[in-house]
Amino acid sequence: MTVQQKSPRRAPQPGNDARGRVAELHATREAAFRGPSDRATEAQHAKGKLTARERIELLLDPGSFNEIEQLRRHRAVGFGIEERRPHTDGVITGWGTVEGRTVFVYAHDFRIFGGALGEAHAEKIHKIMDMAIAAGAPLVSLNDGAGARIQEGVSALAGYGGIFRRNVRASGVIPQISVILGPCAGGSAYSPALTDFVFMVRGTSQMFITGPDVVRAVTGEDVTQERLGGADVHAELSGVCHFAYEDEWTCLDEVRYLLSLLPSNNQQEPPAPTATDPEDRYCDALLSLVPAEGKLPYDMRKVIEEIVDHGDFLEVHERWAPNILCGLARLGGQPVGIVANQPVSLAGVLDIRASEKAARFVRMCDAFNIPLLSLVDVPGFLPGVDQEHGGVIRHGAKLLYAYCEATVPRISLVLRKAYGGAYIVMDSRSIGADLSYAWPTNEIAVMGAEGAANVIFRREIAAADDPQATRDRMVKDYRSELMHPYYAAERGLVDDVIDPADTRSVLIRSFRMLRTKHAEQPNRKHANTPL
Repeated sequence: MTVQQKSPRRAPQPGNDARGRVAELHATREAAFRGPSDRATEAQHAKGKLTARERIELLLDPGSFNEIEQLRRHRAVGFGIEERRPHTDGVITGWGTVEGRTVFVYAHDFRIFGGALGEAHAEKIHKIMDMAIAAGAPLVSLNDGAGARIQEGVSALAGYGGIFRRNVRASGVIPQISVILGPCAGGSAYSPALTDFVFMVRGTSQMFITGPDVVRAVTGEDVTQERLGGADVHAELSGVCHFAYEDEWTCLDEVRYLLSLLPSNNQQEPPAPTATDPEDRYCDALLSLVPAEGKLPYDMRKVIEEIVDHGDFLEVHERWAPNILCGLARLGGQPVGIVANQPVSLAGVLDIRASEKAARFVRMCDAFNIPLLSLVDVPGFLPGVDQEHGGVIRHGAKLLYAYCEATVPRISLVLRKAYGGAYIVMDSRSIGADLSYAWPTNEIAVMGAEGAANVIFRREIAAADDPQATRDRMVKDYRSELMHPYYAAERGLVDDVIDPADTRSVLIRSFRMLRTKHAEQPNRKHANTPL
């Protein structure tokens, strides 16, 4: 009986067994991770810009990033594009955490096709946006792309349409933050405009619909990219940019800070860590920060910093419409949105830009369950032909509408003057503020005493032997009768007149009481907001 000989084991062929396939996978993923070439990375760094992956590492908690569709490649043909099919297709998508909370992110990789958007590129973004909405977590886009991929034609444009539709669907549902870290031109500029916040970096970020070459050809104007759509332009003139910083490191660190003040979605409350700044801290400095004389200017920022936890105030649109301040802070650990007139800029009047700025901020806070504090020191709306012809009525109505629509806890505090329609618009009791406080220096009236006396007593003043003495007496009488600090409180339009030094503790206790506020909304498809 012979023993059957076993066939000799065949040596494994590279790539034909599991280990070989896994090795091939790791090699492919490593190549995708590195990107196109060291030369392309050096070119990115030479412009003062980080790569997409370096940016994601700065934004997210260390080691928390989970990438999806890393191996995606385009299927386009024509104009030689079929010969270049890099993995990721120029955009990195995935999720990670910021201070332990889930955040979704996509980042254009300028090293691949200049970050231009094609069909596969867009589909990756669509997927991560859908995932963010479904998971109820913030979405951060790191923008550094040259617009639509020309070689893919209308398919690229359709990709933008899908992004815009999802931006609108996510609006008021999850926080959306756009970070501009390079060019953002053409159709790509509309997505940031649809999001809640836009960050930019000076010197390297630009946003515009038509670039300098087109502007020059059509209008004859010679302009650089920076002068046309740089960070300072959008932070100061257009209002497109909410935050502008000197470098990407600072910018992305501030994005992290902003996220710490926002809830993950509209069904949650903002994070409220245990407060370490004493609730009953006496704010005696407020007595010297705010002059009693209504015509003297002061910096409202210093008032805010004195009241809020540790003086930390994240101002939104700091350089646009500076006559009104909007920003986020904490009171007793609880995030609050603050809207405040700024007396050192245009005496704190409301105008077209200030109304737009504050209205959008109020609606953002209301969408994400952030209580609102309004600090009022307003002489009225800015008069003038330019303002009237520019539509100050409809723009002012935007702020009025935003406050009336808001269902979050709302507290207003009148520091000094509050005149006319501007008093009403700045979240007065009559439009739904839950609580209204005032300092003993408040003057709430239709207009200032001097103007009122000139209107009411103009005949008596004109007929008097000493018109100036008569005017002075009438001004004094009007002020003592209708503008004393307790007039509004006596009529129930102010809940209490408080000691300025007690402001912090009063506000914290009041917001704590209002934390369980519930407001019913009318049944309607959507409201028709002012134009």
